[in-house]
Amino acid sequence: MTVDIVRYLTHPQVQIDPAVPVPQWSLSPVGRARTEAIANAPWLARTTQIICSGERKAIETAEIIADRLGLVIEIREAMHENDRSATGFLQPAEFEDVANRFFAEPHLGVRGWERAIDAQARIVGEAEAVLTRNRPGDVLFVGHGAVGTLLFCHIAGRPIDRVHDQPAGGGHVFAFAREGRQVLHGWRRMNDPVQPSSR
Repeated sequence: MTVDIVRYLTHPQVQIDPAVPVPQWSLSPVGRARTEAIANAPWLARTTQIICSGERKAIETAEIIADRLGLVIEIREAMHENDRSATGFLQPAEFEDVANRFFAEPHLGVRGWERAIDAQARIVGEAEAVLTRNRPGDVLFVGHGAVGTLLFCHIAGRPIDRVHDQPAGGGHVFAFAREGRQVLHGWRRMNDPVQPSSR
């Protein structure tokens, strides 16, 4: 029996530019090369839908894969990363401190950031809106680390906690079965060849 698999892929490395709004950052050469390397991966072969955030780095990631698979991406603006516009760009150490608080205090808008519970409700709503269409084949969501982690927590039935966050560097994927929403594996590097196939 074929099991339709849903995957959530985070964009890999980006070109960091403090002068450019974060949603407009593009993939770095390393991030682009990593994406190109997996575009023909066997574990993506049954993908029939590619859904992505409206942020540039997510669109670029999705388009590379879509071009190889002969698919057209669907952009859903509400799949964006947690809204951090209140602070704008933060230096790495400060960003990590605020991100830790974002996950640790999900009911608070830490320094004006979108609350984790609100970001989770948003990304879960977007995913469910797509999945309830019940189109055949595997689904690939392309997005971001924080909201991807919040989606994973929901699917896995875990409380919001940064312990479930993707490893550093971006470009990770988790997967679950569409039927029953059962997690098949947690975060893995997208370039890891060991991925479950549809069965």
